[in-house]
Amino acid sequence: MKQNQKRNPKIDFFTYRVTWSAEDREYVGLCAELPSLSWLARTPEDALIGIRKVVNAAVIDMESAGESVPVPLATKHYSGQFRVRIPPAVHRSLSIAAAEQGVSLNRLASAKLSA
Repeated sequence: MKQNQKRNPKIDFFTYRVTWSAEDREYVGLCAELPSLSWLARTPEDALIGIRKVVNAAVIDMESAGESVPVPLATKHYSGQFRVRIPPAVHRSLSIAAAEQGVSLNRLASAKLSA
């Protein structure tokens, strides 16, 4: 983060992940809301600090350019519903499996997705 650049509090609500990159032989810090950004470091702690600095700078730049900043996943409202298009044969097969198990198709799909 630049010396004169302030920390934007919006970055605290984003979803961060640190993982090992075998290709780079370093830890990589990632932000789910801004997937084009990353930061490589020798330690997981430095990767997290680095990605937070990059995200902070990006959010400040986006706001100053009048661009919309992504809504943090942690603050979004989720209805619990989404649509999935599947081939008719798969739909039929799932419907049969649900009937055989004595559950609704929604219940079967939810159980399969949760597994």
